[in-house]
Amino acid sequence: MEPLEVFAANVRRLREERGLTQERLAELSDLHMTDIARIETQGRDPGVKVIVKIARGLKCPAGRLFEGIDFSPPG
Repeated sequence: MEPLEVFAANVRRLREERGLTQERLAELSDLHMTDIARIETQGRDPGVKVIVKIARGLKCPAGRLFEGIDFSPPG
């Protein structure tokens, strides 16, 4: 899986585990619902500020959003 695909899946999984809709996560994250939808469908590659907002909305460390991403150099 590509890093953005893993990130998107993590956001969706954590949101669903908390019983949140995309709309409610957007409210908690101070983002628009379309931002959450585009992130979860890999239509948007979020920057650091957005990642921090999502982590706060999910009440989890930002690192949890990156679980499963291989950060080792290619080769």
